[in-house]
Amino acid sequence: MIAVLFVLTFLESIAATLIQRGIYFYTHENLGFTQSQNLWVAFGFGVTYVGGAFASHPLSKRFGEKTVLLGCIVGLLVLHCLLALVPGAWLLVGSIFGTAILQGIKWPVVESYVSAGRAPKQLLPLLSRYNVTWATAGFVAIGITGLIVGTHLPSLFFWFPALLNVFAIGLTLKLPAKPLHLEHSHPERPAEAELQRMRGLLGSARWSMTGSYALLYVLAPLMPNLLAQLSLPVTLATPVASILDATRVITFGALGAIAGWHGRRAPMWLTMLALPAGFLLVLLGHSLPLLILGEVIFGVAAGFAYTSSLYYALVAENASVDAGGAHEGLIGIGIGLGPLSGLAGQLLVDQPLPFAAASARLEPFMALALTSLPIIGVCVLGALRSLVRLPGRPA
Repeated sequence: MIAVLFVLTFLESIAATLIQRGIYFYTHENLGFTQSQNLWVAFGFGVTYVGGAFASHPLSKRFGEKTVLLGCIVGLLVLHCLLALVPGAWLLVGSIFGTAILQGIKWPVVESYVSAGRAPKQLLPLLSRYNVTWATAGFVAIGITGLIVGTHLPSLFFWFPALLNVFAIGLTLKLPAKPLHLEHSHPERPAEAELQRMRGLLGSARWSMTGSYALLYVLAPLMPNLLAQLSLPVTLATPVASILDATRVITFGALGAIAGWHGRRAPMWLTMLALPAGFLLVLLGHSLPLLILGEVIFGVAAGFAYTSSLYYALVAENASVDAGGAHEGLIGIGIGLGPLSGLAGQLLVDQPLPFAAASARLEPFMALALTSLPIIGVCVLGALRSLVRLPGRPA
């Protein structure tokens, strides 16, 4: 069953990433969307994704995991076909929000299937393989976005994920009706003292992960413009943009092989510092080498924040859909907060700089950096608070 789940994850992740992040290259090239319009689309995606994620658990309890998963993929197939057959800006935006709801419902169910019935020692390497699978698919999707957009066959951008959905439906039919979970009294479940510490670390990891997705989705709608300013054509820009995803893949693989980070504060401290550092290098570096360095730093930190958040959640909550729903819900909050920050930054563009010459004005990307500071500050303080209150390691 695990091989079926990994293939399903790979196919659906390519389809999801094309619509979730590649769409901004599509709208930039084919529909002439401005930065503000792309940021509004990203904000709407995040808000609707949150609703889907928090609905995943009650829907699974009501209808069963397999039925919910199958319904989501069929719904995505219908939306992708509709976008291919009936092009138009308003339909595209509405359909993207529809895919966000279905994606938010779908991924907690997949995560529960992958992790259910695993003892914590088995879960980490399995989770690493799962993360590498979806992140590799994301890397592939961003890398091929430019090739698809550059073909001047707009409908291909939607027919391709629709075809992947067809294969995913066939794989879903092979899954059992429900994932089987460990009993809470199972001897390989952690002791209560260790679970309490994991919940404290989970709080820090979730703050960092939410911040990482917020900052990522400040960058995602702006990447076409950032790379265009460096004179890169779209066929080269999307592979450069995918370096962040490649770094995250490598990080996921490394974390599965190295168990020394479990239960430790130090990696959380480093993550809190690295996320804003990498983000600001990408946004304000003004050169290709600095932008790539920022992507690498950000990718490593985001990879750790995601892995630790999902691992601690699934162990503490015994691989329930509810654990995955909360995890994906926080991702959706981050996806919504990032573009909202970007839209606020648009309002500051060309405003006079305090304590500077009258002609000095805020540049667009500097304005976005300033409006991202509240997100950085809140998420760093939230992660820090969880670490300060963390109980000591049990004997």
